Amino acid sequence: MPPFNRLSKHLAAPLAAALYLLIWVSPILADPAADMENKVKAWAMECQTEVASQMELLVSSGKLTIQQMFDTFYVPIPNTNPQQYHTKYDALTDQTIQNILDKYLEKDPKLFFVVAVDRNGYLPTHNSKSKDRSKRLFNDRTGLAAARNTEPFLVQKYARDTGETLYDLSVPLFVHKRHWGAIRFGYRL
Repeated sequence: MPPFNRLSKHLAAPLAAALYLLIWVSPILADPAADMENKVKAWAMECQTEVASQMELLVSSGKLTIQQMFDTFYVPIPNTNPQQYHTKYDALTDQTIQNILDKYLEKDPKLFFVVAVDRNGYLPTHNSKSKDRSKRLFNDRTGLAAARNTEPFLVQKYARDTGETLYDLSVPLFVHKRHWGAIRFGYRL
């Protein structure tokens, strides 16, 4: 018998056993939390790129100055409870980034929100399913940590003001190389 055939006969049983282990053991070793976090992290980075591009376009096209894009003079909207605010840019972000946020929210039913917040936790434009949460300051501990983080990403367990507990994954958002705030994804496992 040629040496190759003898070798393949000797390897057949161990290879079959290894394949069996891979097929039956790998689902047990899979970590659904890590899988979801990795998916959300990838989506957040894609979303970050798209939102930053649109915000930079608002400035480079002359629709907003860089000072207006970084406006932190929050003008209270009368008769709103919880209090909502306007800025120099929120009407334009309603037109330019809401479709992006909506697109990412539709990626998985476990996602509860996809938003962009400034460094103070101001949320100018919410996804269209939660417009009532738009134009508010989310400056609680979790919100500010997400908004001010400049590391590649931050994952926090988040007790929302709605009573739900979610995971909050955020990535920093830069506009013309300045830290504007963050993209935040809220999700359940």
